[in-house]
Amino acid sequence: MNAKRRRLLLAALDRMLEPGEQVEVTTIVNLSSVSVPRTAAFAAASAVVSGGGMAVIPAPTPMYLAMTDRRIFVFRANQTFARPEEHLMTIPRAGLVRTGIKERLLNSSFVVSSPDNEHGLKTIFPLISRKDRNAIAAAIPPAG
Repeated sequence: MNAKRRRLLLAALDRMLEPGEQVEVTTIVNLSSVSVPRTAAFAAASAVVSGGGMAVIPAPTPMYLAMTDRRIFVFRANQTFARPEEHLMTIPRAGLVRTGIKERLLNSSFVVSSPDNEHGLKTIFPLISRKDRNAIAAAIPPAG
């Protein structure tokens, strides 16, 4: 994450932090994935429907993720102006576990979950965020 994006994210986060809470990692992630076969099928279908005039490819929305020593914050990223648009969720770090890291050609991911909740949050990191991914993975213990 470049300095301008980090500065804008920290400014949005500042009013939400508790006294003594320290930001450990800030990064850009995707919180949903679109598989390659599904993307190819969608593009082919849109090309057929439009008579070959255009092909539409779905893309996940980038999010800003900030991890403090106590919580994880997620904001929707405004790609045009490089600032956080909307605070989407805050997750307490206590008790969180993660799956192993899945390495792919263009990204990597793991699922963060809580023993109290049956749902997990799939977090996808682009290649350039590998250092941030490793810091987050080191802070959240693996499941089982």
